[in-house]
Amino acid sequence: MKKYVLVGTGHRGTMAYLVPLTKHFQDCVKICGLYDINKKRAENANLKTAYPIEVFDDFDEMIKTVKPDTVIVTTIDAKHSDYIIRALELGCDVISEKPITTDGEKMNAIYAAEKKSGKKVQVTFNCRFMPNFMRVKELMLSGVIGTPYSAHYEWLLDTVHGADYFRRWHSQRKNSGSLLIHKSTHHFDLLNWFIDDEPVKVNAFGTRRFYGSEARKDHGERCTGCKYADSCEYYLDLKSDPHNQSIYVDCEDVDGYYRDKCIYSEDVDIEDTVCLNIKYKKGVVATYSLTAHSPYEGMRLAINGSEGRIVLETRAASGPYAGLASANIVIYNRLGEIVEIVPTGQNETLRKLPRFARNIGGGHGGSDMLLLDMLCRSIDDDPMNLLADSYAGAMSIGIGAAANISMAEDRAVNIKEIFDFI
Repeated sequence: MKKYVLVGTGHRGTMAYLVPLTKHFQDCVKICGLYDINKKRAENANLKTAYPIEVFDDFDEMIKTVKPDTVIVTTIDAKHSDYIIRALELGCDVISEKPITTDGEKMNAIYAAEKKSGKKVQVTFNCRFMPNFMRVKELMLSGVIGTPYSAHYEWLLDTVHGADYFRRWHSQRKNSGSLLIHKSTHHFDLLNWFIDDEPVKVNAFGTRRFYGSEARKDHGERCTGCKYADSCEYYLDLKSDPHNQSIYVDCEDVDGYYRDKCIYSEDVDIEDTVCLNIKYKKGVVATYSLTAHSPYEGMRLAINGSEGRIVLETRAASGPYAGLASANIVIYNRLGEIVEIVPTGQNETLRKLPRFARNIGGGHGGSDMLLLDMLCRSIDDDPMNLLADSYAGAMSIGIGAAANISMAEDRAVNIKEIFDFI
């Protein structure tokens, strides 16, 4: 039985790790400690678990008292490195929510601490476990397009999903490193994983036009109590959700954190539209764009290779486009043939995973639970490289970190400028 502790009890930490681990993994894992800088939030999160867990006032005290095998880090992104490094120093393995950290300096410190400690850091990329993406990886491993040469990649967040990043701590670069770190780390990891390569150079451009104070001058500080509540199309009623009430509204008196800050706040300093060019070690060149204010949610990825082209397109429509949700993979080969695949979630790799047979369910189409299953049950057979280590985590944030420098300094940036371990 492995002993885990968790630091960071916001929505992701509570609902993707704490609650499912206590409910569905009691045979192999016991959560023995919780810590959050807002102790009241940790105490309220504890009420949602399948068994009571001790809540600590101090991170070091928790580690020294519990002596856990593994520390799960789900704090705000900019603080990941603090807890990862300290956990390693105190002799623990670490499971870090993505992104592993927010810049090169912090990543260098994590990598050095990991090597010195002899312990292991794993990064949770749940997208690798989603059926659509897993199917693409299977096809790429089969050699369906031969050697990859180039990629064209577009990701769209609608104004339900996208706007929410601009209400929370993510909207400030000092906390999240920008959407290119917090959100796009998923996307970059997928591309790195699909083509089995690592980035070497990035050039980027970005703007903020839809959110922030430049987009709307007349606004309040937050949705709660805002005089524009009846007319604002992005008004959020936090108190209508008991979960948000318990871990956010009821805890505001401790640290003053508002979960419903105005998306037009003067504090917003991250981009809502970005475009990148990426060069890879083995020669692949790629384009990537992120739009955080699309009328519909979805993505499109095309990878061109020596033997053909593979295109994945997903649409998870909302608002006026609701009901159009779909996903499909199309393969074009050199014989002039076109093969269309509609992923069903029944692919060979998924069927082999224990959670798939138990059908527990879980967030993000079940991918969160699949990920936990592999992490907690120490499954050694991983031919698709579904679990990500610290180096994969570094390569995913490396693109975003280089892009942030590129935009700030108006130049192309080599990944070697950011990391001292490659």
